[in-house]
Amino acid sequence: MFRAALGYLSGAMHLSNEFLLQCAKRYGTPIYVYNGDLILQRYRELFEFIPWPKLRVLYAMKANYNPAILTLLGEQGAGIDAVSPAEIVLALKCGYQENQILFTANNLTAREMHVAHALGVLFNIDTLSTIDRFGRIFPGSDLCLRFNPNVVAGDNAKVQTAGEASKFGILLSELSTVKNLVKTHDLRIVGLHIHTGSGIKNPRKSLKAMQNLLEIATPENFPDLQFIDFGGGLAVPYHPEEERIDYASFGKNIAALFGTFCENYGRELGLYLEPGKYIVAESGYLLMEVTSLKNNQERRFANTDSGFPHLIRPVLYDAYHHIVNLSNPHGSLRTYDICGNICESGDCFASGRSMPKIREEDILAVQNAGAYCYSMGGLYNLRAMPAEILTLNGKERMVRRSSSEEELVESILAECL
Repeated sequence: MFRAALGYLSGAMHLSNEFLLQCAKRYGTPIYVYNGDLILQRYRELFEFIPWPKLRVLYAMKANYNPAILTLLGEQGAGIDAVSPAEIVLALKCGYQENQILFTANNLTAREMHVAHALGVLFNIDTLSTIDRFGRIFPGSDLCLRFNPNVVAGDNAKVQTAGEASKFGILLSELSTVKNLVKTHDLRIVGLHIHTGSGIKNPRKSLKAMQNLLEIATPENFPDLQFIDFGGGLAVPYHPEEERIDYASFGKNIAALFGTFCENYGRELGLYLEPGKYIVAESGYLLMEVTSLKNNQERRFANTDSGFPHLIRPVLYDAYHHIVNLSNPHGSLRTYDICGNICESGDCFASGRSMPKIREEDILAVQNAGAYCYSMGGLYNLRAMPAEILTLNGKERMVRRSSSEEELVESILAECL
């Protein structure tokens, strides 16, 4: 174990190029490295931004379900936003209690409903027919309801989770039907929820979505509320020239809006948030080695030992991830397509990217790789997922190892009948 060198950028703690190079040398590539100190900083600052006494942060573990990260956040008092029964099981095994977990699955099967109910967590349901089925199976239960606030927001159409084109959420216009179902099955609605999208860069849209939900959250409609959950979607800058959103001002606006609401409601409720990307995205780096260089007339390819099953966001969303040449950070600039080792033409981390001169065996670092990167990974081409390293208090440790080719094949064969 060696000490991590921390640099400061925009007030945040970031790992140094030298330390990342040491990780690549010591553990090999490809490998994920997470900055635990930055994860804690991002989590804690939410409580500074939003001055509400009953603020509760539920970490959206779909962003990154590494058990070491879950444990780290659990020790700080975080709750969990879970979207599958397996996520619930993992959270419980990482020390979370049932009352710290909100289960927001989409298109639940009957089996999943029974499994999650047996685990004792609160359901957050977003479809009328599922409310009816839940009520028939578990009458008299506590329940949270997810509404569609009719505001479209998010940094890509594929992650916009509200509006008329979205499969998520109960329409606000369906309120009367909801109330009839609640009454029919003697359900107690203890929470209301929205989630508008991921990476929302216009805070005004988030505030509008909140306002739309609060308009129906009256004592007449829902007399037993304990909390309002405004979901996640807090954006982080992915491009070096992208400015950070002023979440301190945004948080004060949220607190003021919610304070007025609670005065009208008649009592102080809990205010829940479900950030995932905001907490972990900037903490992560995917380190990979350049295995070959190729010139195809006007195009210059830098090929690496990783690929899109390790980090799919550029292929899936055309997402931008900044890439640093750790081995030659001050080289003369050239333009590259930075590609992976998968048998797909789309296996490209960046196209036409201006980079310091890249040489074979150079180590590249894909930044902002802490959220929706490893967690969306797979085994396409039968290449194992990378190992993962977590740094904390200046020290690093491996928190998940990679599989050898033999182990990977044996695990596949073991699952076959």
